[in-house]
Amino acid sequence: MDIMESIKEQVEGNDIILYMKGSPNAPQCGFSQRTVQSLMACGQRFAYVDVLSNPEIRANLPQYGNWPTFPQLWVKGELIGGCDIVTEMYESGELKTLIDEAVA
Repeated sequence: MDIMESIKEQVEGNDIILYMKGSPNAPQCGFSQRTVQSLMACGQRFAYVDVLSNPEIRANLPQYGNWPTFPQLWVKGELIGGCDIVTEMYESGELKTLIDEAVA
């Protein structure tokens, strides 16, 4: 399967998916750590992909979503953004609403 097809399948097959460096329990950068903390505080399960152990995804996801950096949060097939956007949404309460609606 082509890597872009794999990414599309992951994004569309998971209501909430986070592309990050490391894992939720062991983030490998501060941006991924802050994003995971915001997401975990919403109290819903989510999928994740460690881009450090998936170099093909790390190389191609920026073109797929037209977003150059990691982490990347996708909800219901839509790119929400990276660390700053997710953190701001969490602080305003928007993130919890979005996440709760995604799993409803």
